[in-house]
Amino acid sequence: MLKHQLIHPKINEVLGRAGHGSKVLIADGNYPASSALGSRAELVSLNLSPGIPTCSQVLAALVTAVPIEAADLMMYQTTGPYALTEEPPVWEEFRQVFRDSNLEVDFGTIERFAFYEAAGQPDQVLTIQTADQQKFANILVTIGVRGVD
Repeated sequence: MLKHQLIHPKINEVLGRAGHGSKVLIADGNYPASSALGSRAELVSLNLSPGIPTCSQVLAALVTAVPIEAADLMMYQTTGPYALTEEPPVWEEFRQVFRDSNLEVDFGTIERFAFYEAAGQPDQVLTIQTADQQKFANILVTIGVRGVD
């Protein structure tokens, strides 16, 4: 019987095989998950219906299951058809998930196309595709070291 909030069997299986430095991508509904998947990564599609679940909801479950040492966000565009004039609101949701879990994690940002490349590296073990409709809601987390309880 699992005690943490993450109960998805496939996700738990992949996380159980992962180690320090492994990366997990939580992707929004617009992310090209099947064509931008890392060579060693598993894809779990949780996109049930538009907006269900969100990246923040998946992150909230994930932080109960594994230690997180770093998080990188896909930098939003400031020009072009997908441009935003300010930080995506979902970024504050991510920060709140970590605050609620009493975790201090610094966020990095990676330019959109460099993010696809970073999320496709051999150390990426899992992509969790959500149905989040928010722009630039992708987060690439790095698994840390489990402390002594």
